[in-house]
Amino acid sequence: MKKRKSMHLVQKILCPLLLLSVAACGQQSAPANNSAQPAPAAETPAPAQETKQLKIGVVQIVEHPALDAARDGFISQLAKNGFEEGKQVVYDKQSAQGNMDTAIQIAQKFNSDKVDMILAIATPTAQAAAQTTSDIPILFTAVTDPVEAGLVKSMEKPEGNVTGTSDMNPVEEQLKLVKELKPEAKTVGIIYSSGEVNSKVQVDAAKAVSDKLGLAIHEAAVTSPTEVKQAAESMVGKVDAFYVPTDNLVVSSISAVLGVAESQKIPVIAGEENSVKSGAIATYGIDYTKLGEQTADMAAKILKGEAKPADMPVETQADMKLVINKKAAEKMGVTIPQAMLDRAGEVFEQ
Repeated sequence: MKKRKSMHLVQKILCPLLLLSVAACGQQSAPANNSAQPAPAAETPAPAQETKQLKIGVVQIVEHPALDAARDGFISQLAKNGFEEGKQVVYDKQSAQGNMDTAIQIAQKFNSDKVDMILAIATPTAQAAAQTTSDIPILFTAVTDPVEAGLVKSMEKPEGNVTGTSDMNPVEEQLKLVKELKPEAKTVGIIYSSGEVNSKVQVDAAKAVSDKLGLAIHEAAVTSPTEVKQAAESMVGKVDAFYVPTDNLVVSSISAVLGVAESQKIPVIAGEENSVKSGAIATYGIDYTKLGEQTADMAAKILKGEAKPADMPVETQADMKLVINKKAAEKMGVTIPQAMLDRAGEVFEQ
């Protein structure tokens, strides 16, 4: 203790003297060119700013050409907006294989992985994602009626973390194709999944315009792909044409409907272009690749911080086109009027 007190006393006495001495020494040892400005200290280079690689979870209810086209259109167009796959963004692509429980599990995984955005393709997967997170931005596409599905408050102002593009069909224009191909047609059969809100919306839209078109709608609800063929066969002799809406379950099993239609010479009108490529006769509708691209443009604005889902109106596709499959018409015993061919936007020969 005594030693510490002694040291403290020494420091108390010597420190002022040392400070004076240092100051004096500083004046004495100043270089001749004292007027020159001291060289600035070298700056340590700032570390390069690393751009965060974003992660987008992609989930579709099932794999079929229309939904695949929407997904691929989204990815290619987002790259054109500066978010190239493998560079600025990575994708976690998942399919629920038609199972709602699986769709929910996928959405929960995206939420726990804290992805930067979710792209939900088709109504059930969009509903699963929306039920799972209210924080992650969700872009949907291939959803027919997002208000009826409970995804947004209104088409104009979603008011949440969800927005996207609707694939609502011009059902009336599509049913007019039935009368154009087969003027004597009186009844149209529609097979749809009872578990898809978007399908019921289209059935109701068909019923709403059927009287005006001189048609009666004969409907059959199914719950699994294995029921589609049986439902089509049950309509033979009762309907003059089939109408296949953008129902994911039925579209993924459309070969079953086409098989019955070709064997019984019943024309099939589809709700979208890829079903025509698969073997339906015609549609008047949207291009799913372009719909995916349109969704990507919306997503880019969110990723760049230029917009929020809550304020982004749900978009629809303005440009529709008539698509015809001549080979399918031959298989179903139908002659396509020349006037219809003349205004077609695309004609498949095979």
